[in-house]
Amino acid sequence: MAEKSRAVLTGKHFMQGDIACAEGAIAAGCRFFAGYPITPATEVAERMARRLPEVKGVYVQMEDELASMAAVIGASYAGVKSMTATSGPGFSLMVENLGLAFMTETPCVLVNIMRGGPSTGQPTKPGQQDVMQAKWGSHGDYEIIALAPSSVQEIFDLTIEAFNLSETYRTPVVVLADEIVGHMRERVTIPEADEITVIDRKKPRVPPGEFASFKPDEDLVPPMACFGEGYRFHATGLTHDESGRPSTSSAEAQQKLVQRLCDKIRKNADKIVKTERTMLEDAEVAVVAYGITSRSALSAVQKAREAGIKAGLFRPITLWPFPDQQVSQVAKKVDAIVVLEMNYGQLVREVERAAKETPVIFLSKLGEEPHKPAEILQAMRRALQ
Repeated sequence: MAEKSRAVLTGKHFMQGDIACAEGAIAAGCRFFAGYPITPATEVAERMARRLPEVKGVYVQMEDELASMAAVIGASYAGVKSMTATSGPGFSLMVENLGLAFMTETPCVLVNIMRGGPSTGQPTKPGQQDVMQAKWGSHGDYEIIALAPSSVQEIFDLTIEAFNLSETYRTPVVVLADEIVGHMRERVTIPEADEITVIDRKKPRVPPGEFASFKPDEDLVPPMACFGEGYRFHATGLTHDESGRPSTSSAEAQQKLVQRLCDKIRKNADKIVKTERTMLEDAEVAVVAYGITSRSALSAVQKAREAGIKAGLFRPITLWPFPDQQVSQVAKKVDAIVVLEMNYGQLVREVERAAKETPVIFLSKLGEEPHKPAEILQAMRRALQ
């Protein structure tokens, strides 16, 4: 009970986003963190370095981001909920082993506190330029789950959600938070430990002699045995059969495996996807925004209503899988859509695809500040002309 109380800091706190992320991870049961310092995600690692020993967890600062992701995979296979945190340049290094995590179906969480890029870019400034990298950064076919918090409270909540999704679908999950959400301070309410839903991984229900490492249940997700539990298993980045043994020359094995890796997410998208709708019931123009930009968007929508413009906000909380159906539903009811991103055009392409014939205006913002409500209001007026 004492360890449980140390893991969940129940109460109201004035907390930085990166710190809230770390606390959400610990509350979700994370007991291993491997990482390498990088602005603006370093505070996540610093907090984990201090807190994990308090809950009998392990923190390791690795020599680089490639090794960090590898260590997270190994710790997860040893039966420990594991996480790393980084920003754009580090994320670029992690995606190779992220691909290994997809192929070996390793539950883990990767937090990306996004900054301006490309390359070293703007280490201390916000950006939303890693959205497509999260989806397509590693080679081959796979489906990612990526969550985008817009507040300090939400980065706490969504980090817990990320761990639950990773265990449910036996897959890596990415938390995509921009630098402002990571570094700003707001009130966070942490509930009692027994009020937090924590999902643990699905264990084998057959004796060791009948166990196959990658034989899925009806939900397309295989139970997972971990080191030391008495089950023999084989994990490889090569194309493999249900026993985990390499099968690189078989077209049938490749089709069966990769299709299942994708379908276990695609066919459960309705359960995974989360969105937020504000004042969209009678809206003529919808603003689509996520992360920090959604806060400016909400203010702009309120100002638009005061000016007699029927505006509403659609906020994708789950960026991947992309909420195609939900965007399509909104698009059918409005005359135009305005998309805000702190990049030069990434998620807007998905919105355009889902919106079909509904006009879409894109408002890009690169650099230090997110969109201002006045800029968004002007874009809404332009969209309705």
